Amino acid sequence: MTRRVLLASPRGCCAGVDRAIAAVEEALEQYGPPVYVRREIVHNKYVVQTLQNKGAIFVDETDKVPEGNIVIFSAHGVAPTVHEQAAQRGLATIDATCPLVTKVHKEAVRYAQQDYDILLIGHKGHEEVIGTSGEAPQHIQLVDGPDDVHNVRVRDPEKVVWLSQTTLSVDETMETVRALKDRYPHLLSPPSDDICYATQNRQQAVKQIGAEADLVLVVGSRNSSNCRRLVEVALAAGARDARLTDCAEDIDDAWLKDVTTIGVTSGASVPDILVQDVLTWLAQHGWEDVETVTAATESIAFSPPKELRQNLRAKTEHPDE
Repeated sequence: MTRRVLLASPRGCCAGVDRAIAAVEEALEQYGPPVYVRREIVHNKYVVQTLQNKGAIFVDETDKVPEGNIVIFSAHGVAPTVHEQAAQRGLATIDATCPLVTKVHKEAVRYAQQDYDILLIGHKGHEEVIGTSGEAPQHIQLVDGPDDVHNVRVRDPEKVVWLSQTTLSVDETMETVRALKDRYPHLLSPPSDDICYATQNRQQAVKQIGAEADLVLVVGSRNSSNCRRLVEVALAAGARDARLTDCAEDIDDAWLKDVTTIGVTSGASVPDILVQDVLTWLAQHGWEDVETVTAATESIAFSPPKELRQNLRAKTEHPDE
């Protein structure tokens, strides 16, 4: 029995996640701890724990941040009301929202100004959806997958547009769009794809390995939307089994029964050290042969948040200057 590992490429941290993590690290370096972060900077346990160890304090809301301090907004984006609350408390803010999420926010504002009904395809309760919806709550309604399309109501069927959460399954999103277009033939599409390049590339890679794998291991945390989607995409691509695992220590030996080919990938919020730990674990259990399967090459990088070039400590001490 020949045992092998198919390692997906690209995998792991995308440019938006790298930017957000670097923003927290840079703020800690510039201003010293503590630096407060509203919600998880990205949806990954390892990242959050690592930053906590360096002095970051994660809070649920801005009212948990002592007045006059610095607060960082996560890569998922926030509603305008969150910015207002921070200003009311005299907090200096660093906005680490992924630029691709910011693009969707701007689309929502623009279409709301043109008085469109906006159908936001996404998962109820996800932080990104909450943030985007907050840009134009009177115009936006959530569509949580194709089964939710029958609940949609619009004012003018000829003036309706769809947008989407950036971390969705590409295939399921397009299924939802097709169902919406069946109801609303004049449905307008966003000027460019809302699902981010990294999400699409990682899904394409996992389709390729899923077609050949008995088991696909997706390294990532359960509260990560894009990680959960990778599990679904792997199964849809033909994998006999697919599992989400935070780290090598969480792998269950029972998953490996009658398995010869294992696919390995990771979500867009996952540091590659966790994948390397999984590969080491697999090698120790007999899966030493690793073949990289490349679906795309990525070279995108985002500049740091502009606030990191400002003296935010001075701003909190002299807010009127």
